[in-house]
Amino acid sequence: MQSVDVRLKSRRRIAALALAVFAAVGATRCGETPREPLRLEGNRLTVDNQSSQDWHDVQIYLNTYYRVTTSTIRARSLFQAPLDVFVAGFGQRFDLQRMPIHSLKLTAKLPDDQPIELNKKFQLSGLAGALG
Repeated sequence: MQSVDVRLKSRRRIAALALAVFAAVGATRCGETPREPLRLEGNRLTVDNQSSQDWHDVQIYLNTYYRVTTSTIRARSLFQAPLDVFVAGFGQRFDLQRMPIHSLKLTAKLPDDQPIELNKKFQLSGLAGALG
């Protein structure tokens, strides 16, 4: 009987420990909302490199045709740019007042030359959004 008692107490301790760990993890995670790496705030783009690696040869495309580049976005840092610095191939600047935004893509290289690509998801409007 004593060995059954010891096993039961051991199981209860393990269950209590597991419950405490899950509660602690849940409490820290519930308060955090994950930040999007590509954020549009008014007339400004914010790129949030949340990784532990620098991004090199960064190119950001707005609506496929408009582009801005930067040599590096350091690990765990932000890069910000006003939308009117995005330029198309023939020198036209992006104008938020006249053009809706439908795509935003970042391409870069990690320190080991592996490519990275981020795409911001947009909700489709009109008939395209209704039909999926």
